[in-house]
Order: sequence, then C-alpha cells, then structure tokens
Amino acid sequence: MRIINVKIKNQNVKLWSRFVTIFMNILTIDFGTKRIGLAWTNTEVGVVLPFGQIKEQKAKSKEQILVELIDREKIDKVIIGMPLGLDGEDNPNTERVKKFANELRNATTVSVELFDERFSSGQADAMGGRATRDEKAAMVILQGYLDKQKNII
Repeated sequence: MRIINVKIKNQNVKLWSRFVTIFMNILTIDFGTKRIGLAWTNTEVGVVLPFGQIKEQKAKSKEQILVELIDREKIDKVIIGMPLGLDGEDNPNTERVKKFANELRNATTVSVELFDERFSSGQADAMGGRATRDEKAAMVILQGYLDKQKNII
C-alpha cells in the first residue's frame, strides 16, 4: 500500500492509494527505428487497445508527432518499451530507447516511464486480430505494465 498526495480544495491530503482510484489515459510505445507501435488505455475502462503506428515523416519527427498526439488525446502517462537483453542487461537498442525517452521527456510535461519489453514481439506474433505487429507489441507492453501496477498496490 502506498501513500499518495492529493490536492482537494487547495489542501494537500495524504491518502492510502488502495482506496483512491485515479483514472488516467496511458499511451504505450513500442519504439522502432522505422516505426513506432502505439497502444492506449484509460484505467477506468481497463481495456488495452491498439492506437496506430507512427512512421518518420519529412516534415515532422516522431517526437513532434507524439507530442501533438499526447496533447490532442489528453494523455497522462507514456510508457515506452525498454528492449533489454534476455539476461536483463542493456544492449545497443536500449541506448536508442533511453535517448528517445529523454527527448520525449524534454518535449512534454507528462510522465514518461520505461518498462521491460522482453518477449513482447513474440507474444505479439501469437496474437490474432487486425492490429499491426508494432501495435500488438505495444499492447503487450501496456498490459504487462498494468498487471505489474496491480501487484504493487
């Protein structure tokens, strides 16, 4: 159980998080050098949905497109899949994702977190449906993140 600070009528109040539900729009990113897969949920609904793909454009960078999306969709938190090696150690892709996460943090005011994405592509390949592989990988990452949050509280 965690204690969170909540502002009610200009008063800071500490509450046990088990008894407080905060609904958030969460966007998850499966980062790739060619494409970014997206998934979304609202924690009130609790259903993870595919949310499209972003490809690099000549006029706008991936970061610019994401910042516009975050503002337009009123995203509260961004989760980015962290590509660790099977041994849990960093690899060359890890550094690219960390750099991208830092650029996104500097470009927006929402919380940006990294979450272990090991095995997400394999799980995405096993999923049916019309979503792209990148969207499915983002969905797997987001569901893993949500499951972990349930275990923390």
